[in-house]
Amino acid sequence: MKPEWSKILLEAGAELEGERVLDYGNPELERSVALTGDVLCDLSHQGLIGAYGPETAEFLQGQLTVDVPALDPAHSHLGAFCNAKGRMLADFRIFRRGETWFLRLPREQVQPTLKRLSLFVLRAKVTLEDADDALVRFGLSGPHAAEHLGAALGGPVPGAVDDVVHHQGATLIRVPGVHPRFEIYGELEALTHLWEALNVRAAPVGAAQWALLDILAGVPQIHAENAEAFVPQMTNLQLLGGVSFNKGCYQGQEVVARMHYLGRLKRRMYRLHLPLEAPPPPGTALFDPQVEAEQPVGRIVQAQPHPDGGVEALAVLQIASAEGGHPRLGAAQGPAAEIRPLPYAFEAGAGEG
Repeated sequence: MKPEWSKILLEAGAELEGERVLDYGNPELERSVALTGDVLCDLSHQGLIGAYGPETAEFLQGQLTVDVPALDPAHSHLGAFCNAKGRMLADFRIFRRGETWFLRLPREQVQPTLKRLSLFVLRAKVTLEDADDALVRFGLSGPHAAEHLGAALGGPVPGAVDDVVHHQGATLIRVPGVHPRFEIYGELEALTHLWEALNVRAAPVGAAQWALLDILAGVPQIHAENAEAFVPQMTNLQLLGGVSFNKGCYQGQEVVARMHYLGRLKRRMYRLHLPLEAPPPPGTALFDPQVEAEQPVGRIVQAQPHPDGGVEALAVLQIASAEGGHPRLGAAQGPAAEIRPLPYAFEAGAGEG
């Protein structure tokens, strides 16, 4: 995080832990406001990988689940980087700014992902780097987020999810959310002015509240604990536009395509409510008392406290156990999980075969 940006956050009342904003003094109130009001959230806890060079699009096309050459500067997508077995090493949001492609992903996943991607560069004319200091970034969400953003910039804002607008030094990306929601990237000066203009219209909140909005939107984020645990379809990434089934070969494509075309998906991601005060970490196992007691039927993707009590979570579960309504956290007799609806529908026939 740039020192100048850190100073702005501290002056706004931020409690920092490394690169992460914990809260602005009242996390309980922030949780409630995040679901009903207009909020700002620093995204410095999210890392960036930058890729540039004359063969960047071709290189990334051979590694990622998204159709990279089809992504013009006016569009962004979720996507994944898989191993040869089709298991996700990382997921990300990819967008283009100028001549550089950026992958936004959890900060702790940047170095492992860079290391693995770099193994495949060989003679390709592409440079990969940790782009943490390249761009300041924050999020805006709320019922009036689009109007506030348009008024602050004096220009258009993205109208649909995955649309991108570049205006006055800022890159604006519309992302899924319970309300209109945006990720905003840019140079320090441009985003400082924009933050100050929006800070009088929206309340700043900590990183956990942005993660809660991801959970409610059904958007997964793969942390280190779940690296290589899931095929993309298990996290519903294909339902969010994060997998192209019409592009050429990439790492793990054969496994991903076979699961799609043969309809053998036996696990997928669900939204859960858990009667807990503290969220379980990513990778925590879920069990079904009606199956073998020591055999997990799923694992937590991410979880955060909900303002109405308990914890909201995304979890990958065996479809049979989820539809039977029996998943429990940590052990066969652990806390019972209530399955709640996601804001999108599953494909017809998923889990058959």
